[in-house]
Amino acid sequence: MLTIGELASYAGVTVRAVRHYHAKGLLPEPDRDHSGYRRYGADAVVELIRIRTLAEAGVPLARVRLLLRADAAEFAAAVADIDARLRAEIRERRRHRERIARLTAGDGLALPPEVVGLLDLLRRRGVDERIVRVERDGWIPLAARAPDRVAEWVARKREQLTDPRVIGFYLALGRALDRADDDTALARSADELAACLTRMAQERGADYVDDTGTAPPFAELMDALAFDGVPPARRLIALLEQRGWTGWTRLERADPARGRGGAGEDAAAPPSHRRR
Repeated sequence: MLTIGELASYAGVTVRAVRHYHAKGLLPEPDRDHSGYRRYGADAVVELIRIRTLAEAGVPLARVRLLLRADAAEFAAAVADIDARLRAEIRERRRHRERIARLTAGDGLALPPEVVGLLDLLRRRGVDERIVRVERDGWIPLAARAPDRVAEWVARKREQLTDPRVIGFYLALGRALDRADDDTALARSADELAACLTRMAQERGADYVDDTGTAPPFAELMDALAFDGVPPARRLIALLEQRGWTGWTRLERADPARGRGGAGEDAAAPPSHRRR
């Protein structure tokens, strides 16, 4: 015969838990010996392990009581249901673990792998990390808005990045971010960027640099992300507009007849046209 402490030890619970299960009516209280102590048999160990296992699986104690009184078939069916629920919880926790693991990756937290690879490519090309971060922040709402088009846009952006002038644009943009608003070098950076855009538009067509598919409200949201991330961009864009180019997310030729917004119905146009 076992003392309550020995029972608890064999079943892997605390004495307090045994007493709690007694109070809940899950584990019958045994007779006491002549000294007034409870004495338990081997069957109490088995029963207590059953209670502990069900409770640890998240089964409410009220249901544990019913299961302990069920016949073999009912008990087996209930265990199958519990197992299915636990499997679903495991899958969900695994997804949570994957999300947590992506925290260490930074870019991968809220972006598809294709975009993470694109950002890494920009870094390998020497693009300023501030520009990369703005690109990343721009992709997050874009990918959430139209996830089915991400692969298409990334492919186009990668093709553009094979053009040395596009890389040159990014590098020049990064250098411009260190210029003060009244720095004459910022004006020279604007000249350099405008000339680069104009040459690309002449040789490859306006669609190569224009983003005529992004609806104005969405473009304004993206602009806000960019300007918050790299404040010198506001002054740089003002200088670019003086040189024939307007916008930031929706970068296009300045055309008073069209207005800054331009035309376009697709509210989620490819970031391959964005210029940070």
